[in-house]
Amino acid sequence: MRRIPDPERRARLATRHHLAPSARAADVVALADRMAGLHSTDPGTVFLAAAARLRGPSVDAVERALYDDRTLVRTLCMRRTLFVVPVGLVPIVQAAVTDALVPTERTRTVRMIEEAGIARDGARWLRRAETDTLAAIEAAGEITGAELAKAVPRLRRQIPYGEGKTWAGKMGMTTRVLFLLACEQRVVRGRPQGAWTSTRYRWAPMRSWLPEGFAAWKPDEARAELARRWLAAFGPGTVADLRWWTGWPLARTRQALAALDTVDVELGDGRPGLVLAGDEAPVRPPKPWVALLPALDPTTMGWAERDWYLGTHRAALFDRAGNAGPTVWWDGRIVGGWSQRRDGEVVWRLLEDVGAAGRRGIERTAERLQAWLDGTVVAARFPTPLHEQLRR
Repeated sequence: MRRIPDPERRARLATRHHLAPSARAADVVALADRMAGLHSTDPGTVFLAAAARLRGPSVDAVERALYDDRTLVRTLCMRRTLFVVPVGLVPIVQAAVTDALVPTERTRTVRMIEEAGIARDGARWLRRAETDTLAAIEAAGEITGAELAKAVPRLRRQIPYGEGKTWAGKMGMTTRVLFLLACEQRVVRGRPQGAWTSTRYRWAPMRSWLPEGFAAWKPDEARAELARRWLAAFGPGTVADLRWWTGWPLARTRQALAALDTVDVELGDGRPGLVLAGDEAPVRPPKPWVALLPALDPTTMGWAERDWYLGTHRAALFDRAGNAGPTVWWDGRIVGGWSQRRDGEVVWRLLEDVGAAGRRGIERTAERLQAWLDGTVVAARFPTPLHEQLRR
């Protein structure tokens, strides 16, 4: 059996994730396609992840692909989280992941409507709210959630949650209705209000991105294709890695892998792993490299079993829910974390010794990132222990 030790896995990561200088990508759409999407739960992640991997990074290039050319789109998919994917990948993630979310979420929303006393027939009330909301979005072209609540009376209704808890409150119907419409690819998050770091998105019809719609994939074929794309970018990996990355049940994960032509390999710690057939050849390592990656970066979040690149630093760099904070990388390993102070200064801290060359490379990379940000402060939505310490 072919053995792929940790250094070779890190060499694959460097080139296939376009982090080594010799492997930088030229185009953000191609980058998102090769990596099976870029995380977007934290809006700054998309821009910072692209900046770390492109030859000529710019905010304008990412915004142009998202909002002008509309070759990229935000959509809810793997693990019920937001990703930015090329429009051609939408039908695949929809059939592979997102479609399965809709029935449960729709049932939950109907129950919430009825329990809140909004309507006896929650399903009927919800269908009318969705119809009115979609009509308002199509009439406006782009519209904010606040503007929708004014235009659609049903969206002004409130649903209580967490009654009796310290975190109890009320949620507007706008949130639930837009969530369902987005899951069904009828609406999409468009250009945000304010800067590129904002989470206050305008909403637009999905047909603005895909005027002719898209062909539906069979779920099993879509899952196999998504598994293939993950292995091409993240392999070798384990069944547990793919199961975590997609959010699939174990049986569904195994079924998707069984549909592919794969090769069993042994990983550095002796665990069994998989690569696509034809991808067993050794990979030549690039020169040592540095990267400052954002919170929830797709590389940091790419595997469930992370010891081969994370080491013992999980407690400092991940929150309790498993969200990664901003990380400092040296030659394929996470060696520290970084943050920004209120004035925009990029600050960082090492959690292990990287030698003089590594430290110099990190200093230069931090200076370039600070210059690129040019005063913009990207506050991580899921702060980690080290990130909070560095911000002070």
